[in-house]
Amino acid sequence: MRVKAARGYDSSRRREQAERNRAAALEAAWRLFKERGYGTTTVSAVAAAAGVSAETVYKAFGGKAGLVRALWEQGLAGQGLVHAQERSDVMREHEVDPHAIVRAWGAFAAEVMPATAPVLLLVRTAAATAPEMARLRVELDDSRLARMEANARFLADHHHLRAGLTVERARDILFTYSAPELYELLVLRQGWSPESYGVFIGESLETALL
Repeated sequence: MRVKAARGYDSSRRREQAERNRAAALEAAWRLFKERGYGTTTVSAVAAAAGVSAETVYKAFGGKAGLVRALWEQGLAGQGLVHAQERSDVMREHEVDPHAIVRAWGAFAAEVMPATAPVLLLVRTAAATAPEMARLRVELDDSRLARMEANARFLADHHHLRAGLTVERARDILFTYSAPELYELLVLRQGWSPESYGVFIGESLETALL
C-alpha cells in the first residue's frame, strides 16, 4: 500500500509539473511571437524563456505551429470553468428567444476574442511565408466555418431565420461577424471596448439573421 501511494503521489507530481511546463512554454511563446514575430522565434528560444528543455516543448506541442494552435485553443476556452463553446451550446439548446441567443453569441465573442483574435492575426501574417502556418490558417478557418454552419442550421431548424435567408447565407454572415479582422478593426484599431464590440455583434446578428 505504501508503494502504491508513493507511485500515485509521484504520478500526480509529474502531471502537475508537466502542466506548469506547458503553461510556461505557452506564456513564453506568446511573448516571443509578439516581440519577434513567428518566423524569427525558435523553439529553443521559447524553451529557454520558459526554463524548460526544447525536447519538452517538442514533446508537448510538436513544434512552433503546435504552440500557436495551443494558444488559440487556450483562448477559445474563455474565462469560465467550463469551455466557452460548451457554455454556448448549452445556452443555445435551452434558450427559447432567438434574440437572446444571438445577443449571447455576441457576449461570447467579447469573452474569447481578446485572446483568440491576436493569435489568428498572427497566423494570418505568418501564413505568407510559413507553409505550416498556411495549413493551420485553413484548418482554423474551416473549424470556425463549420461551427457557424451548425449555428445557422440551428436557427433554421427552429424557424428563427428571416424569410428568404438560406442556411448557407446565414452561415456566411456568422462567419463574417466572427472574423478576427472585425475585432482588429473595431477594438485594436478604433479603440472599442470588447464589451461594446460584443454588443455590436449581437445587435448586428439580430438585424441580419432574425
